[in-house]
Amino acid sequence: MGALIQNPNAATWGIAALATLGVILRPFAWPEAVWAVAGAALLVVLGLIPWQTALEGTAKGTDVYLFLVGMMLLSEIARKEGLFDWLAAHAVRAAKGSATRLFLLVYLVGTVVTVFLSNDACAVVLTPAVFAATKAAGVKQPLPYLFICAFIANAASFVLPISNPANLVVFAEHMPPLGQWLATFTLPSLLAIVATYIVLRLTQNARLRAETVSTAVETPALSLGGMVAGFGIVATGAALIGASAAGIELGLPTFLAGLATTLVVLAINRGGFVAVARDVSWGVLPLVAGLFVLVEALEKTGLLTRLADLLGQAAQGDPAAAAWAGGALVAFGSNLVNNLPAGLLAGAAVQAAHVPETVAGAVLIGVDLGPNLSVTGSLATILWLTAIRREGENVSAWAFLKLGALVMPPALALALAALILA
Repeated sequence: MGALIQNPNAATWGIAALATLGVILRPFAWPEAVWAVAGAALLVVLGLIPWQTALEGTAKGTDVYLFLVGMMLLSEIARKEGLFDWLAAHAVRAAKGSATRLFLLVYLVGTVVTVFLSNDACAVVLTPAVFAATKAAGVKQPLPYLFICAFIANAASFVLPISNPANLVVFAEHMPPLGQWLATFTLPSLLAIVATYIVLRLTQNARLRAETVSTAVETPALSLGGMVAGFGIVATGAALIGASAAGIELGLPTFLAGLATTLVVLAINRGGFVAVARDVSWGVLPLVAGLFVLVEALEKTGLLTRLADLLGQAAQGDPAAAAWAGGALVAFGSNLVNNLPAGLLAGAAVQAAHVPETVAGAVLIGVDLGPNLSVTGSLATILWLTAIRREGENVSAWAFLKLGALVMPPALALALAALILA
């Protein structure tokens, strides 16, 4: 059937664009996964890509699937065992009745979680904890605090290589040593984190001033299962750092850590597997798989070759200008197709074009920080949206875009400036 289509490349681009639009707008309130999978299936049905190619694209996401399942298991078992409620009570006590102090405290914790556990973990693990904290504090408008989990997950995601799985995708086997990474990205990361905090704080100031934070919070006892869950999260962070240093993909260690923690807690409780499995957001997996297939189809249209040629030519002419343009284009482009598939394409183009390290670094910053513009810009933000919906909250694509348009550009400009001018 594909042979009957006069312009297969244009048809592929059109279907990918419509599928992405469906993921962003969620027509009929259908889940994001429906649109991504429908787009991928349509490409196969119309013969625009062979089914074998679709399977290849799906298989490329294996490490991501494992990573997500491990993190979701950790989050769910920790939530059920009351770890988040216990942490929330301590956070509220530390705030001492101040909404702005609680805001800063959540931001600092979010930064640490993102740096050492990844941006997806911040969305999956921290969001329920923050919601529990606001509930314990009697906060009437939890969104200012929940927004932190979404924005810091991307703003702090290039402090370390493990802070975002997309980092490993962009550099692949050319990952810089940790010392070189820190020398390159420490200042850009710091500026991105501070700029994001300042803009978020200013935009949420009116809501924070109207809030009263309760100090009469009872700290619940932490069960043995909750202790095990907490230890599992810390151990997972250590495993990720070790895996990154050894050049091992992060998916399998995360999955094994999450599964082991869950099984130990279930053994202590003598059951409960069905309840845990039922509440895990499995719909994220077909969403990611659909996105990988869409990218595989776009790559077959020759997009990767074109990107590599353009990037290589620009870098040869003016590396600094290429870094500015590459970082900005990838940043905004990540919001059109999600930063995970965008990172796959951009990373492959960077490696194929053999560009200078500054250009590669700018592309990575664009992939990591750019998604703070839209609610579907990164997988972490989609996971965050899923998490807040479970708690009865929601943010429309337009509402997030209005806030993201204020938060993302200053952080991106400062981070790129620090990288390029340094």
